[in-house]
Amino acid sequence: MGADYFGFSLLRNDVKRNTTIYVNNPADISVIVIYFLVVLAVGVWAMVRTNRATVGGFFLAGRSMVWWPIGASLFASNIGSGHFVGIAGTGAAAGIAIGGFEWNALVVVIILGWLFVPIYIKAGVVTMPEYLKKRFGGQRIRIYLSVLSLCLYVFTKISADMFAGAIFINQALGLNIYLAVVILLLITALYTVTGGLAAVIYTDTLQTIIMVVGSFILMGFAFNKVGGYENFRDSYMTAIPSVIGTNISESCYTPRADSFHIFRDPINGDLPWPGLLFGLTIQAGWYWCTDQVIVQRCLSAKNLSHVKAGCILCGYLKLLPMFLMVFPGMISRVLYPDEIACVDPDECKAVCGAEVGCTNIAYPKLVVDLMPNGLRGLMLSVMLASLMSSLTSIFNSASTLFTMDIYTKIRPKAKEKELMIAGRLFMLLLIGISIAWIPIVQTAQSGQLFDYIQSITSYLAPPIAAVFALAIFCKRVNEPGAFYGLCVGLLVGLARMITEFAYGTGSCVNPSNCPTIICGVHYLYFALILFGLSCILILSISLMTKPIEDKHLYRLCWSLRNNTEERIDLEADDWTEDQDSNSMETDEMREEPGCCKKAYNWFCGFDQGNAPKLTKEQEAELKMKLTDTTEKPLWRNVVNANAVILLTVCVFFHGFFG
Repeated sequence: MGADYFGFSLLRNDVKRNTTIYVNNPADISVIVIYFLVVLAVGVWAMVRTNRATVGGFFLAGRSMVWWPIGASLFASNIGSGHFVGIAGTGAAAGIAIGGFEWNALVVVIILGWLFVPIYIKAGVVTMPEYLKKRFGGQRIRIYLSVLSLCLYVFTKISADMFAGAIFINQALGLNIYLAVVILLLITALYTVTGGLAAVIYTDTLQTIIMVVGSFILMGFAFNKVGGYENFRDSYMTAIPSVIGTNISESCYTPRADSFHIFRDPINGDLPWPGLLFGLTIQAGWYWCTDQVIVQRCLSAKNLSHVKAGCILCGYLKLLPMFLMVFPGMISRVLYPDEIACVDPDECKAVCGAEVGCTNIAYPKLVVDLMPNGLRGLMLSVMLASLMSSLTSIFNSASTLFTMDIYTKIRPKAKEKELMIAGRLFMLLLIGISIAWIPIVQTAQSGQLFDYIQSITSYLAPPIAAVFALAIFCKRVNEPGAFYGLCVGLLVGLARMITEFAYGTGSCVNPSNCPTIICGVHYLYFALILFGLSCILILSISLMTKPIEDKHLYRLCWSLRNNTEERIDLEADDWTEDQDSNSMETDEMREEPGCCKKAYNWFCGFDQGNAPKLTKEQEAELKMKLTDTTEKPLWRNVVNANAVILLTVCVFFHGFFG
């Protein structure tokens, strides 16, 4: 890797054959500028409208959100630029089966809203590690999960989304990939660091509208160009590159025979159907039901009915990626087979700078070549929207994890202002680590970004999913079982991941030499095996050790969720919101600050006036409100009926495309 790769030049003329700058006209530039102004205006409006001076205000938006911004934020947080680039790229390479990853979420979001979130609300927690601390006691599980979650954010989310967004910027503007990343991050960080969760959710809602509208427009152009759906199906099966090279197997450049089927051979399929149904559900269960980024949005809801309605809205939105991303990615292969379906390493290197393949440029190529001026700028805004919405969500949630679960152990007496500063500074550290990881992302899993993301998740997430599932639905599970199950599961997953990276994932032309006994098991099957192993270990060790008494588990597990007795915590909280602005008054703070100090405090949300000290009765009433999961019968029936309809739609689409 030369100096150019690491960002020391503005253009990559020596790598990319085509360095045409597409976004260089007044129409495109005007659309992009207007987009940024609107997004920043929404972010500033959210900053002014909400209270960011407390942990509850900054991290949970005051628990005041209604269903439609929650649903939009869940969708926008999930759909990053990694989806536009990764899903479209895998669709171009292997057909529609990758769309099954999105439709699996239709079932899992129902599980989130109906089974998991009620427990989290009743537990009165802010973070997922905090829930495990209340459930099991001790600190080691909480810290372990916080650190592992932050690592997953770096490996599978932040670096992948930044890389995907930079691919699009590189295609459109010819900018070096790292320069593009830095520019995007500077803009993204502006309202994430200052606005808190409320700003993130409101801007996510705007981003969702932009993403959906822009993607529909591109889909219309793409199908019009290819001549309709039937012609698209026929043309895709014959989309092969003209430059093949020598000694390259026909299977490496010919579209799969099962390209238009979701369910594929359980042994030889690239996405075997048992793995897609069951192994993927484990990954999705971790992501949708236990991941801080997603759950934090649900915890900000006004009540449980709004949580469920938000999940349903997100489920309907998750129907769209098959049509807005997978199909356009496949059409890109039809229109540009020499670039998108390139198989000769030298040819691929000349096209996109990666020898393992160029399917990742399928969606960006479609945008810059197909869209007219103005609309091309809109689609660039869509990509920026998807990148920024997912990054802002991840940064805010990662900051929450670090602040509440790690920093409070280092500084147990930290005051609220110090925690706010620590969380914001930690975001900068995450960004640096993620940028350094981008070269790994670029070459892994034959250059197919979405497969890389899912494979890493399969190696690290199943033990976490096992612990949360058993913690909620099996009250017999205790701390030693959960901790040692997590540790052994992590070691097994790391063994697979490190071995795979050591040997390289290879490509169809140059397969990896990784031993079959380790790398020969499909990553979705590996997720099933690892989940089963973790469950067996957790249950076995728990049964051999002392159980946790029921008085410590009230409202922390499903069988005791409606118990009204006072819960005796296994371990007292080491930080509470009693350490708020009222408790850190000093002579210096009581002085009237100057104009610059006032502006700084407003910008960062530090000192927006001290709220009156609550009495113990008022605190108890507020806590009861925040942990209330009651629903009005009418709205409970409405959301339940909509959940049944959503599941029916899910079954229909799986059957139609199966």
